[in-house]
Amino acid sequence: MARITILEGATFCISDERGDIAEPTDGFFEADTRFLSRLVLTVNGASPLRLSHGRVEYYSAAWFLRNPPVGGLASDEVSIERRRFVGRDMQEHVILTNHAGHPVELEVGLEFGADFADIFAVKAFDAALGDPGRALPATPVPPRFDPSENRLVFATGDGFRGETQVLLSHRGEVEGGTVRYRVALEPRGRWSLRIDVIASTDGVRVPARTAERRFGEELDRIQESLAVWHLRVPQLRGSWDDLGHAFDRSVSDLAALRMRGGDGAGQLPAAGMPWFMAVFGRDTLITCLQTLLFGPELAVAALHTLAGLQALEDDPEIDAEPGKIVHEVRHGRGAEAWFPRYYGTIDATPLYLILLSEVWRWTDDVDLVRSLREPALRALGWIENFADLDGDGFVEYRRRSSRGLENQSWKDSGNSQRFAGGRLAEAPIAPAEAQGYVYDAKLRVAELAREVWRERELSERLEREAAELARRFDEAFWVDRRGGYYALALDRAKRPVDSLCSNIGHLLWSGIVPPERADAIVDRLMGDELWSGWGVRTMSTADAGYNPLAYHNGTVWPHDNSLIAWGLARYGRWQEAQRIVRRIIDASTWFDHELPEVFAGFARVETPFPIAYPTATRPQAWAAGTPVLLLRVLLGLEPDPSRHVLVSRAPEELPTWAGSLRLSGLRAFDLAWDVRLEESRVTVDAT
Repeated sequence: MARITILEGATFCISDERGDIAEPTDGFFEADTRFLSRLVLTVNGASPLRLSHGRVEYYSAAWFLRNPPVGGLASDEVSIERRRFVGRDMQEHVILTNHAGHPVELEVGLEFGADFADIFAVKAFDAALGDPGRALPATPVPPRFDPSENRLVFATGDGFRGETQVLLSHRGEVEGGTVRYRVALEPRGRWSLRIDVIASTDGVRVPARTAERRFGEELDRIQESLAVWHLRVPQLRGSWDDLGHAFDRSVSDLAALRMRGGDGAGQLPAAGMPWFMAVFGRDTLITCLQTLLFGPELAVAALHTLAGLQALEDDPEIDAEPGKIVHEVRHGRGAEAWFPRYYGTIDATPLYLILLSEVWRWTDDVDLVRSLREPALRALGWIENFADLDGDGFVEYRRRSSRGLENQSWKDSGNSQRFAGGRLAEAPIAPAEAQGYVYDAKLRVAELAREVWRERELSERLEREAAELARRFDEAFWVDRRGGYYALALDRAKRPVDSLCSNIGHLLWSGIVPPERADAIVDRLMGDELWSGWGVRTMSTADAGYNPLAYHNGTVWPHDNSLIAWGLARYGRWQEAQRIVRRIIDASTWFDHELPEVFAGFARVETPFPIAYPTATRPQAWAAGTPVLLLRVLLGLEPDPSRHVLVSRAPEELPTWAGSLRLSGLRAFDLAWDVRLEESRVTVDAT
């Protein structure tokens, strides 16, 4: 049965096609904790029959149902409407209407339950994830009924101070977690009930009148935020309908994934729905890089929030070191099951510096760069003083925590770092793409030091270090076999982990590839071993570890392909970049234009459509950011900070399949820009 998910920030609800919260992975979640594990509506003891359902906005949904022939009711005499809204808490309206020509009587039942399971337990319980090592609580927590406020209260009593309060607008017959209503309806008569579900992490009760006012204020706030979002993002109109639909879906999904940053920093993208509605350093940073066409707001909020979470001390148990950017932030039960903050990522720290530079290049916001100088220098200090574990000039990762991630690059599954023959690499591991990120970060910070901070000595030192890194990287990572390519990583013995993987495309994006190597890298990316026809695979079909359904060893990741396309454009390989643009957008049509986190790596000639990956997250932030970045690549849009203008570096003629389009309301350097593609040519004008 299809699931319906509605969300606002880190608060979300998963339910079925009738609106019931009934399956093991359904629930109302806040602070990485399931505060409601059961909400089931019955009519005369039976489940209503489905008519239609859907999300109204990302934060609301509606279900339209009909009565079953049970308990003296004939078929379709009563319609049942359920409307649900998620803000900081959840509110539902149930409306029954008698469509019969005579009076009817019926019993409406509502079953409530709460188990306060942590989000990782719920995720692991999903049978498709195959993790029997973690079980959900066997039974929900029994509720208490508070007749003075007509509410059910669920509390754990185990030291966790969280409570779930269920406020009902009408008094019913309460038995445990079940509430029953005897309803009599005249012809065309209506009966309604409001259900307020309030999640509390501190045990503080909310009076019924306060709750009603709070829900109203929250709805107004969310609607205003969505309206402002739509006013800020540029408008796309064009003849390539699939691109337009994918772009619009990205706008919608990224609006849904916004969550509040720390200390009033604004809104930044969470990683993905449903299990990753949290700050993820790498995911958040890449999504912000992908979506600068939307303006700087998400990126600025991310930069400030991540600066506030930056590690200041050495703490091996959470893989933290001074200057390191956080990998993941969790709250509530999720923080108990995992970590409140976890720093096991090799790439978030250089990506932070890259994003700071890219925002400056789009905005010339020198105040921002000056205000974040100390976090930037701390990040640079981590790269120079902690990330190189053996002093060889490359950044490496090795888990120090007793229960953190073994692999700490973006391909962080346990079996992703494989040699061509299939053997797993042993840590410390130096991922290829992370060296490219560091190279790019040093050059970008050198530019900021020269142009904004006026620290010429620092600028010159970083430029020298970047040049030396590029030279040594080429020597250590280059593999002469199979036409020539860069290894996935270096293992603990400094042996090249010689599987052929999509990571080489990130090296083009970072610019660390010398011009004389570019043709070989492009040929490997677009050859049959890596190119599926739908996109670039994460691992070559010729490698022993290849599996088109393995998470990082043969699947196609849209965000991965967007960065590869960006890199191809950087090296002037426009035809190959455009091929990725076209095929990834084509693939989106098979997912209702909502690109998933990942899909299978089967060859296009073997399958009539891209094959879904069974547990792919949708919506997922950097997948949602992919069409936005692909549009930027297609149009060749780049800021020119020296002249404070937006330019197109696209070739003189774009392919005819791109059609015509207009991107209006694009913001850069405090100006609005209008971009047109007409007769295969791109023009950019300030408006």
